[in-house]
Amino acid sequence: MSEIEARSRSIQETLTNTKYGIGFYQREYRWETKNIRELLEDLSKKFLNNFQSTHEPSEVENYENYFLGSIVISNRQGKKYIIDGQQRLTSISLILVFLHNLQKQSSDRNVNISELIFSEKFGERSFNIDVEERTPCMEALFNNQPFDFERSDSESVQTIGARYDDIVEYFPEDLQGNVLPYFIDWMLHKVLLVHIEADNDEDAYTIFETMNDRGLSLSPTDMLKGYLLANVKDQRAKEKANELWKRRILELIEQGKGEEVDFFKHWFRGKYAQSIRNSGKDKENKDFEKVATAYHKWVRDNKEMLSLKSSQDFEAFVTKQFDFYSKQYLTILNAAATYTKGLEYVYYNSHNNFTHQYHLLLSPLKVTDTQEMVNKKINLVSYYIDMLIVNRSISFSTLNYSSLAYTMYNLTKCVLQPKRLQDCNEKVRTLPAHILL
Repeated sequence: MSEIEARSRSIQETLTNTKYGIGFYQREYRWETKNIRELLEDLSKKFLNNFQSTHEPSEVENYENYFLGSIVISNRQGKKYIIDGQQRLTSISLILVFLHNLQKQSSDRNVNISELIFSEKFGERSFNIDVEERTPCMEALFNNQPFDFERSDSESVQTIGARYDDIVEYFPEDLQGNVLPYFIDWMLHKVLLVHIEADNDEDAYTIFETMNDRGLSLSPTDMLKGYLLANVKDQRAKEKANELWKRRILELIEQGKGEEVDFFKHWFRGKYAQSIRNSGKDKENKDFEKVATAYHKWVRDNKEMLSLKSSQDFEAFVTKQFDFYSKQYLTILNAAATYTKGLEYVYYNSHNNFTHQYHLLLSPLKVTDTQEMVNKKINLVSYYIDMLIVNRSISFSTLNYSSLAYTMYNLTKCVLQPKRLQDCNEKVRTLPAHILL
């Protein structure tokens, strides 16, 4: 591993004459209202504990520091890429844009902060958090112009608009008026970030993964994205895969909170899980349990079984496998929520609260299937599940999750490997496997 540097830097040092890209390891910008409110309250409290109206501007230098946390940066091709920490840096940039606009309304001393927000070269402006899809909305915010954030197909852009509105609403009145330039001076020079910098993506990803495995805030989905894209070597292919990933994850999130997590759980259980925990006390979790929460680790540990060897393999896993199965999962979700002709039994099973159906419905599908074939397979398996529910109901057998987990795991294996049907119980043998092939 090459040399890794760590040091504290002020916001002024962090953003002056420096461009940051967003590493593919990073999730979308997802701060919520409570995060912005807490940050504004913390900054306000720390500053006002030091401020006195009789102070001269120079006395701000003696105020207490505020530590905002750490960021991980990869230096690549003359540009810095944020590997971990863009939630805070994006939020700080939005606060700076707000402060810039607020100063326009003030006759008091103004602090020049525009150079921390953007730089201009040959008449073209680029923002210091340099992400192309965000440029139009940041331009609109900086110039106090309207922008339809809700119509954007970018989750980050939508969130940027919502959080800027929060800053406008919740910025403390105690920091406005003649106090404002004092607060800005303090924020630029006394609010500190710890920079952890690596010379390449591989080292930066190692740091990123280690930090997040020790309990920081990134989700298994973010970690899985980072692992897969880190192994795609062609930059253009990586960007294409990243855009596909972001678009599809946003579609899943729009279906409901946690749906992107449920998708990976059902996909990996339906197509790849080779084992399940035996019943009894202190038994070790197996594939079926591990993919429910730690699927990013499970993929890394099972890369050979998933045929993830070359850069092209990792690219295809996103652009073909992920693309296909996430699309079909969305089809299943829509059929579960809305009665759909040809997929009626998905709807019935959903209204019977049969949550096991999702990984079972994905299991017979293949990337080479036409949509017509996909729908036939989904309809056939969902019909079988409906019969199973009816049979268990009229025999007063339970349908709760835990009692059926092992049965559904075995049924999934039978759908995936029809030659095993002879070893399944009588009910499972009623599934016409030849149609699933």
